[in-house]
Amino acid sequence: MGDTGVLQGFKDIPRVVWLLAAGVFVNAVVSFTFVFVFLYLTGPRGLSAAEAGLVSGIAGIGLVVGNFTGGWYGDRFGHRRVLLAAATLGGLALMALPLLPTPLLCAALPVAEYTAGVIRAANSALIAVTVPEGARRQAFAVVRCASNGGFTLGPPLGALVATGFSYDWLFVGDGIGTLFFAFWTARVVPARGATRKTAVPAAAPDGGQGRGGHGVWRELRARPALLVLLGAILVADVVYRQQYSTFPVFLADHGLDARAFGLVIALNGGVILLLELPAAVALRKRPALAVVGTGLVLVGAAYGALLLGAGIATAVVMMVLLSLGEILYKTTATAYVADEAPEHAIGRFQSLYAGVSVSGVVLGPSLGGALYSAAPGLLWPLCAVLAAGAGGAVLWAHARQGRRAPRPARPAHETGSQPKAVAG
Repeated sequence: MGDTGVLQGFKDIPRVVWLLAAGVFVNAVVSFTFVFVFLYLTGPRGLSAAEAGLVSGIAGIGLVVGNFTGGWYGDRFGHRRVLLAAATLGGLALMALPLLPTPLLCAALPVAEYTAGVIRAANSALIAVTVPEGARRQAFAVVRCASNGGFTLGPPLGALVATGFSYDWLFVGDGIGTLFFAFWTARVVPARGATRKTAVPAAAPDGGQGRGGHGVWRELRARPALLVLLGAILVADVVYRQQYSTFPVFLADHGLDARAFGLVIALNGGVILLLELPAAVALRKRPALAVVGTGLVLVGAAYGALLLGAGIATAVVMMVLLSLGEILYKTTATAYVADEAPEHAIGRFQSLYAGVSVSGVVLGPSLGGALYSAAPGLLWPLCAVLAAGAGGAVLWAHARQGRRAPRPARPAHETGSQPKAVAG
């Protein structure tokens, strides 16, 4: 596909999504905290590795819970309004962290991570209600590409700030970036419609079909393929997150230092930046579950490659396969959940996916670390089998619904045929 074909694939994405992606990029560049928080806690704050691990784990729970709840707030109060509130609170909390005594900092850090989770879920829901079905894969790919581009630049910049000034400035910079994202969103996302809630079916004034948890569960049970997808993503994310925990330990145990790990991780960002947008356009008409299932199988193949040895060549092959799998499954799964969501629960569906898709932040290091300590030779085969099995389950779900008549594409939620009007 030529450059013209790639550009043509993005013609249906509203201008507001490109502007949101620009804000995401700037915020991602200065999102240092999650990279350096462990070093900050064990360094300037003087905590032991075990204490820092406990605090980081609790903060990770805050991030996961924020992802699970952000869309629920948005369905009730408006996604734009929730994003602005969470970004403002999160920015102020991050800037205050260096001023707090250590006990208060340990209590405030999960709050800051919670707001980050709410921001992530609310931003996904905001994009989902802005973009018409059929263009969501490309839209989510644009935002993910912007985020990955920012994260590629952020850690080296954060290292310069931490060594040249102090770790405290990392929190200040992260807080300013989050406040900027709130300001930018308020400027570029139209406020009209901000007080309009998504319609709740009249048959369920108590929330049975709309705002109640039981109603969402009924909607999910009516979509068995979506339930399979969520379960597969839960398993796959535990496997996927091993690249940040047990994988660098594995490399170090085989004589490859942190520089090798840094180069391999940089390769991940480079492959995604180079291929994600063209892949989103080239595969936009392919069945979503088939694409997601193939991506998860590639994640399994990536960890299976580590069975060939622990050299730099094997690590590069592993990361290329992992990056290709990530390109296929992450954006496509996010868009599929948005496409399957009923109009009155699109935020809640996005929150369910967002929470499941970061569950490995909490589960991955603890489960992977325990297995690697007890039986290191079992970790990579198990990761390969779990991810490939998750992909197989999604492909099975795709095959089951293969004969179902295609559902007609719906316009952007809450906006009729006007994708540029964003409900807040």
